Amino acid sequence: MYIDKLDGRIDTDFFDRMAAEWRTEQQRCMEAIRGHQDANQTYLDEGIRLLELAQKAGSLFRQQSPAEKRRLLSFVLSNCTWKDGRLTAEYRQPFDLLAKNVIAFEKEKRVEEPQTRISDKWLPGTGSNCRPSD
Repeated sequence: MYIDKLDGRIDTDFFDRMAAEWRTEQQRCMEAIRGHQDANQTYLDEGIRLLELAQKAGSLFRQQSPAEKRRLLSFVLSNCTWKDGRLTAEYRQPFDLLAKNVIAFEKEKRVEEPQTRISDKWLPGTGSNCRPSD
């Protein structure tokens, strides 16, 4: 477009109007990018808080009133059934993933390893949608 202006194919008013529109669009795009970057960080922060809460859930649950315990169980579990003296419950998302990871971790854990070891399933590059690092 700048060459067209220099060659006289478009007038200065048209060039200035289009350049202003493109600058406005560029600014809108930059704001959208910043918004997505902020959202990604918020998503990660909330994920970390969720994992920290899950780690403390047992002790927090024991301290709650029966009404709060019921509310928490309704939040975490779905499709609870009692059959032949056995309680069966399904976890809601994302608690189902946490439960599966804990079960797998407990199966793999060696007796001599410290209790605070991070499960490899939560490390980057080990999931099905993560690329191994180069």
